[in-house]
Amino acid sequence: MNWDWEVVNDFMPEFWDGLLVTLQALVLGSLIAFALGLVWAMAQRAPFAWVRWPVTAFTEFVRNTPLLVQLFFLYFVVPEWGPSMSALTTGIIGLGLHYSTYTAEVYRAGIAGVPVGQWEAATALSLPRGRTWIAVILPQAIRRVVPALGNYVIAMLKDSPMIAVIGAMDMLGAAENFSNTTFTIEAYTVVGIAFLVIAYPASLLIRVLERRLALTS
Repeated sequence: MNWDWEVVNDFMPEFWDGLLVTLQALVLGSLIAFALGLVWAMAQRAPFAWVRWPVTAFTEFVRNTPLLVQLFFLYFVVPEWGPSMSALTTGIIGLGLHYSTYTAEVYRAGIAGVPVGQWEAATALSLPRGRTWIAVILPQAIRRVVPALGNYVIAMLKDSPMIAVIGAMDMLGAAENFSNTTFTIEAYTVVGIAFLVIAYPASLLIRVLERRLALTS
């Protein structure tokens, strides 16, 4: 099959729309994953078992069930109990919730890596628990885990095409619709290149950031 630039040109308007959806899902999903992951990690270190156990059970359940199943559940089942959400909103929440259980483990490792002496020093200074977390523990823990969090952003990018199955037309969804109507393959190729163009520089940036943090630590 010969490559046809006219087909690529016809696909580009749909590609840009799909790219916007992909980036929205990635950026907003990442923010949810980072914020919720920190909440889960801190809750798992709570002094009360009635806080730790439900959070641990929930994060284990989400982490050990497929993202695709979770997206279907959020889009088709949850509206039976409450207000429905658009496909894109559902995709963003699904991606963020799913990956928050992974970032929680990253935060947990970072918090565990903070020397015990830091906790003891905060106790000796009579710092409130909230102040200890905000001023002493989290700045050190988050600094340690930034590269790992970046890796999960790339993983989320690669999983973002799953939102197309519930109707959020990301890049791959747009390519599939276009290819099914034109019986061509150029759209898939363009999307594959686009994923590479986004993911590879991001991975290089994460490596540079990791080296810089290692030198300044």
